[in-house]
Amino acid sequence: MEVSMRFILTIITLVLFTTPSWSADFNKGLIAYNNGDYATAIEEWTPLAEQGDAYAQYNLAYMYDIGQGVLQDDQTAVKWYTLAAEQGDADAQYNLALKYDNGEGVLQDDQTAVKWYTLAAEQGDADAQYNLAYMYKNGEGVPQDYQTAVKWYTLAAEQGKAKAQYNLALMYDNGEGVLQDYQTAVKWYTLAAEQGIAKAQYNLAYMYDFGQGVLQDYQTAVKWYTLAAEQGVVAAQYNLGVSYALGEGVIQDILYAHMWLNIAAASGDGDAAEARNTVQESMTPAQIEQAQALARECVKKEYKDC
Repeated sequence: MEVSMRFILTIITLVLFTTPSWSADFNKGLIAYNNGDYATAIEEWTPLAEQGDAYAQYNLAYMYDIGQGVLQDDQTAVKWYTLAAEQGDADAQYNLALKYDNGEGVLQDDQTAVKWYTLAAEQGDADAQYNLAYMYKNGEGVPQDYQTAVKWYTLAAEQGKAKAQYNLALMYDNGEGVLQDYQTAVKWYTLAAEQGIAKAQYNLAYMYDFGQGVLQDYQTAVKWYTLAAEQGVVAAQYNLGVSYALGEGVIQDILYAHMWLNIAAASGDGDAAEARNTVQESMTPAQIEQAQALARECVKKEYKDC
């Protein structure tokens, strides 16, 4: 099975609120921002931020973060995120954690990143929950703790975070932090696969292929292998080629078997190259030429609708 990879989350979208209780100056800045007049927004929000308005601090931080109406300035962004985060703003806590995680505007500091991710995660921020789970799983800024990783992945996964669903499935699949449970792994792989996570699609296909946590079902395996193969997962392309060669889950088709095996082999998969050569032994020169043409066309279409 494939192991999870680190996915650094991008800065969340700027959240601007309208509420009658806010000052006229804040709303003036809001109107200016929505009209693309960023200079006026900064002019209105800066004094409010200096007076301790957490929303103004967050919005100002974001604008410095991405260079909107001002020169991009990570250090100033960190300053304002910190002030808003200390007042309990979850978005600011999450973005500040990212800054420490990536070493932007501050020295890279996993422990401080964990601190701010935790505060945002305790407020239900799914992105913070996901990143916090990753850090516990990999022992970054905290002692490695699979059980705590599972806790945070679960909370993020239950909010529909696809990457959390995939990583949680992996932990059930491998018995990390929980008892190994293929059925639960299938549940979470399915949810992640339905959201287009290629590795989840491949792992789900594999489980249907070999009857792990589900009844063996070659047709369903081929469905998910195909979707993963279309996203360029080499192992899925190889297994899809084998499925066509054996006629498992699809009508046996030596041309498509050769095509997928050839595509996987071109990416350096030695097993795929060996399987392609074996399939080729029973093909005529004309069939080989046709299969090679199919492979070239498939690559041109970026593996879609092959």
